[in-house]
Amino acid sequence: MEPVAAGSTIVFFPEGAFGPTNNCVGIGDVLRQRGHRVVFIVEESFAGTLEEKGFEERLIRLTPPPEAEEVPGQFWKDFIRDTAPVFREPTIEQLGSFIAPTFQALIDGARYVDDRLHQIFDELRPDVVVEDNVVTFPALLTSGIPWVRIASCNPAEMKDHLIPPPFSGYATADSREWDTFWAAYSNTLQDIHDDFGEWCEERGTPALPRYDFIHESPWLNLYLYPEGVDYSRARPLGPHWQNLQASVRGTDSAWDVPEAMRDSDLPLIYLSMGSLGSADVELMRKLIAGLTDAPYRVIVSKGPQAKEIDLAANMAGAEFLPQTSILPKIDLVITHGGNNTVTESLYFGKPMIVLPIFWDQHDNAQRIAETGFGVRLDTYQHEPEELREAIDQLLGDRELGDRLTATSASLRAAAGTLKAADLLERVLRE
Repeated sequence: MEPVAAGSTIVFFPEGAFGPTNNCVGIGDVLRQRGHRVVFIVEESFAGTLEEKGFEERLIRLTPPPEAEEVPGQFWKDFIRDTAPVFREPTIEQLGSFIAPTFQALIDGARYVDDRLHQIFDELRPDVVVEDNVVTFPALLTSGIPWVRIASCNPAEMKDHLIPPPFSGYATADSREWDTFWAAYSNTLQDIHDDFGEWCEERGTPALPRYDFIHESPWLNLYLYPEGVDYSRARPLGPHWQNLQASVRGTDSAWDVPEAMRDSDLPLIYLSMGSLGSADVELMRKLIAGLTDAPYRVIVSKGPQAKEIDLAANMAGAEFLPQTSILPKIDLVITHGGNNTVTESLYFGKPMIVLPIFWDQHDNAQRIAETGFGVRLDTYQHEPEELREAIDQLLGDRELGDRLTATSASLRAAAGTLKAADLLERVLRE
């Protein structure tokens, strides 16, 4: 097989969130080590974060500039303040109160940034673009540049009639409510979908697939979900799909157990509710109270509202933590169920308690519970005793420990970031 010459320009274009961005960083780091030029297109709030890791950046805005100067992180603080009550609703009600407005906001961003993307592609003239987004960007599809899609989400978003509806959190073995959810999904999102699809076609794209706001790539599509928790399908994904299983970056800074905690043999718990979940101060305080004075050491990712969150004597934490450096050293993860945290926890062989908040977190929580790799709790209604009982149950399950060890070994051997880099180089070669 003819090798790919070093020096190709590869552009990563992730959603303006930490999950997709971190996933792309892991793959981009491998390609950079192979001698390629790696550039990230990132929303302005991420300015400097990729440069700190040694990548080039090109900045975009998805909304018009504000009249007043933006306070870093203020948008998400306001978002959680205004939206948190919605997350307490059943998932079928969140379709109208959260899913539809979120899709509309993403679509508005795609419309706003389309001309800017054309400018960036004309400037960089990349050999391939790798995007990890929720909605289509016509500038990419009409650029003439080979492009690759990454779906760093629960694979229920690649629909199949043997898989529960995306965003539902419904059980795989019980389809009684699926049709009702699908009907609500269609009724809620159809007009938004049709309007966006019409605009995309006006900008030169193919028609949007039914139920989907994004196209498949004719070159390569990647997703990441370990085989042990992935779904069975009535119809396999097409020939241009590949499962990386996990994509764990090696760029996080080093981390060690805080000195004050090192002399204890109590279980070490990692609490991370993601950048949005941790902005819900009321939720974080509830979780911290439930673990205060418990027989565990707890590492807390405090998030953007760190100053509002006080930790107990058995805890340590910070606003941001190097997650992939922490996971190998802890015993159990309490998480919101974001796709990266779920796959990374399995990669390092850690059991999970999943407290889902929105989007595909409900689907991940259900899948982890029904495959036996963790426990799903009601995020807002669980009692502290339930949380502690779940921790003790998982830590005492030797059979689960053996399964997680085997899963970790399998995912490490699969080497998702290396596989992704190989596949991207195949696109370059072909």
